[in-house]
Amino acid sequence: MFKTLKSLSMQRWPWLLLALTALAMELAGLYFQYQLNYQPCIKCIYIRVAFAGILVAALLVLLAPRQLLLRLSGTLLWLGSALYGLFQAQELVNIEQTLASGGFTTCALFADFPAWLALDKWLPTVFEVTGTCGGVDWQFAGLTMAGWSRVLMAAYALSALLILLSQLAKLSRNPYRG
Repeated sequence: MFKTLKSLSMQRWPWLLLALTALAMELAGLYFQYQLNYQPCIKCIYIRVAFAGILVAALLVLLAPRQLLLRLSGTLLWLGSALYGLFQAQELVNIEQTLASGGFTTCALFADFPAWLALDKWLPTVFEVTGTCGGVDWQFAGLTMAGWSRVLMAAYALSALLILLSQLAKLSRNPYRG
């Protein structure tokens, strides 16, 4: 299995597929914000940043997927972004559950990006916080947006971990060996 994954990771199309799925998630978030008027909270924005990190990771490796250093860098960025997104989605699910059970909780109203990465200032239409945490405006199959983000980020993290581990596999150059 790891040899197959390593072989796939050295091709362009899987990285393009990863980029397209992350881009689709970014576009879905913007659709919910601008077409359905569901305003993103701070956690939603941080989840968008995680999807953007996965997109950047995929585009980075698309440059030269056969170069090990680039592939490792991209995979580590993918894994880090997915874990960050998973953490943010889990926190948002916890906030939703607290509010649904009658509790009280709150979150920040402004993003806390570092000065060197002021995404909310550079691209406010994508990364500016305009809502508050905990409002459940949408559900599908019993999961909220935060719940689906948690599922997707867990799948991204597991996939990235498997790809990272597969880089340790040695590929045979002999066409008669498996």
